Amino acid sequence: AGPGRAEGTEGLFVVLGAGLAAASHPLLYVKLLVQVGHEPLPPTVGRNVLGRKVLYLPGFFTYARHIVKVDGKRGLFRGLTPRLISSTLSTITRGSVKKAFPLDDMEHVSNKDDVKTSLRKVVKETSHEMMMQCVSRVVSHPLHVISMRCMVQFVGREVKYSGVFSAIGRIFKEEGILGFFVGLVPHILGDVIFLWCCNLLAHFINTYAVDDNFSQASVIRSYTKFVMGIAMSMLTYPFLLVGDLMAVNNCGLRAGLPPYAPAFTSWIHCWRYLSSQGQLFRGSSLLFRRAPMQAACFPID
Repeated sequence: AGPGRAEGTEGLFVVLGAGLAAASHPLLYVKLLVQVGHEPLPPTVGRNVLGRKVLYLPGFFTYARHIVKVDGKRGLFRGLTPRLISSTLSTITRGSVKKAFPLDDMEHVSNKDDVKTSLRKVVKETSHEMMMQCVSRVVSHPLHVISMRCMVQFVGREVKYSGVFSAIGRIFKEEGILGFFVGLVPHILGDVIFLWCCNLLAHFINTYAVDDNFSQASVIRSYTKFVMGIAMSMLTYPFLLVGDLMAVNNCGLRAGLPPYAPAFTSWIHCWRYLSSQGQLFRGSSLLFRRAPMQAACFPID
């Protein structure tokens, strides 16, 4: 009953992961087009919290309607198939690594632990989680690259990557094995920094900032890691952006070539370029997007 239950649980996670990926795909699609700098619609005049007129770029819903107008409703799911495969591979890999290197249940942090013991357990748990995340990222990244490239074909109306198997053959022919792993390093760095900062900060806050005498201490501790996750996801967003841009850069698609971006020699080159342009958080928000200063210089009255 044990192995069967474990397999059923893993299958459930695969199905849930695929469903979540499919449901969130339009959001990720619009985010990627914004990340590469594709702005097909003009900014509109709006007002900020102070009542001043400002220029806003189209938000998610306006952008999504534009995609539907050009490609139909199915167009919102361009690149979904390789993304579903990538999500499935990631889930299965994490489960396999967890089975191969199980973490003893006795090592989980308990309120009865002293400070030194609890910190040791947090470090061990985070190391285990980091190993699972890195392995799953490496395994699923080739399909992630294919999905990214399928989606950005919207920019230049290309059909270079029309299917998973043809895309695999094209990338291998043009770029070799390394072509499947472009943008992997910043993604892994972002994952590692996120995990360690989130887990350690949550641990220190729960240990030193939350008083045990407070009646709602257990409730606060249960939400600390969630809040830290949101904060760290914002701080590590540039790694996600750079990784996605490197996945499509200089691959023969218009979205990865000038004027959208120069041909980057490395992810560090990409990071420095975005930093110099003040664009390291481009695409992090899809609802209220202020137009860049160059556009805002035009009169709006």
